[in-house]
Amino acid sequence: MLSPQGRFTAEDAMDRSRWQRLSGRAGACIVMTLASMLAPAGQAFADAGAAQRPLLLELFTSQGCSSCPPADAVLRELSTHDDLLPLAFHVDYWNNLGWVDPFSSAAFTARQQGYASVRGFEVYTPQLVVEGKSDVIGSNRSDVSATIASARREAKSTVSSIRRSGKDVSLSIGATDSAAAGTSADVYLLSFDSNQSTSIHGGENAGRKLVYANVVRSMRKVGEWRNQPLTLAEQLQPGESGDRLALLVQEHAGTVWAVASTPAAGVN
Repeated sequence: MLSPQGRFTAEDAMDRSRWQRLSGRAGACIVMTLASMLAPAGQAFADAGAAQRPLLLELFTSQGCSSCPPADAVLRELSTHDDLLPLAFHVDYWNNLGWVDPFSSAAFTARQQGYASVRGFEVYTPQLVVEGKSDVIGSNRSDVSATIASARREAKSTVSSIRRSGKDVSLSIGATDSAAAGTSADVYLLSFDSNQSTSIHGGENAGRKLVYANVVRSMRKVGEWRNQPLTLAEQLQPGESGDRLALLVQEHAGTVWAVASTPAAGVN
């Protein structure tokens, strides 16, 4: 069943009757999204001031969800902004409806469910989680823009960097006066593909060729930051195959302290 908010929940993905009703707010959301698709990029995502680090945007999406391609397109546009790190996490709960998403992972579904547990979010696609604290329908440009602007004003930050040399990865995180005593956060290493495309042969998007940006292929916890300078040396493991890498420092409750990424392999 399609929810009144115009988004598909995890339960919807398992209910083939979800097309039976489409209520008021969903229709308004679709009209607003289509209208805003015509706006120039600068107008749709006005700069709200320089950030100390890129803001983290996580789109929970699926190739099996017919409402996701517009959100995937928004994420592609956002990926051109240096002050943002938009990442696409493909969930696996749509995989039993005629098409198995090759980028999907139970680990990414678990991450989305973790946000639901900690932040009280509903689980749905396309869901954009901004800075681990706010969620919005990923295809709703005006809400996405407003949520990013708000997050930019509230973002916390500490200096960080990530460098790659072949399979060797160096991660560095500094300390900050803005963290409270006892602050603790997990350090993650992610790999992602700058660009991907898939020809869909089944499910709700059958017959379409979908194009993606920043598709997450792996996410691994590599350490813990306690507001002290920290340097980690890692080696890429099998499955960490993305052409780009990212460093994320995030508290269990969702607060993000550091985000950094490498350019695509072979790009200086």
